[in-house]
Amino acid sequence: MERSAQTKQLLETYYKGFAEKSGWESVIADDFEYVGGDMNNIKPVVGKQAYIEIIKRFSQRFDAMRVKQMVVEDDTASVIGNYDFVFPNGVKINGNVSENWTVENGKLKSLTLYFDTLTFMTNLKP
Repeated sequence: MERSAQTKQLLETYYKGFAEKSGWESVIADDFEYVGGDMNNIKPVVGKQAYIEIIKRFSQRFDAMRVKQMVVEDDTASVIGNYDFVFPNGVKINGNVSENWTVENGKLKSLTLYFDTLTFMTNLKP
């Protein structure tokens, strides 16, 4: 399978499961690297299980998500994910997240996120 097609297929599996909040884990590499949420800390969180724990917490903050745009080139991709966020303080916000991926050995290898962390963190406060 051509690399771009494989990358797109992995991402389609991931986002279908991610939107449903189950079944996305199968395409994540065991040594997955995640960077996101803090521009001052670019050291990745390493490991599939560590990423699963992050997503368990993050999934509590959105009702729905959809892929707004996906650009795939070989074993890299940039995705704009659109989320309907719901915060503990009752605020509901629709927002975009820039999600940048790499693929290695037939699995999603890394993800770096960019989003409005100030609004996100402000609304996590009761």
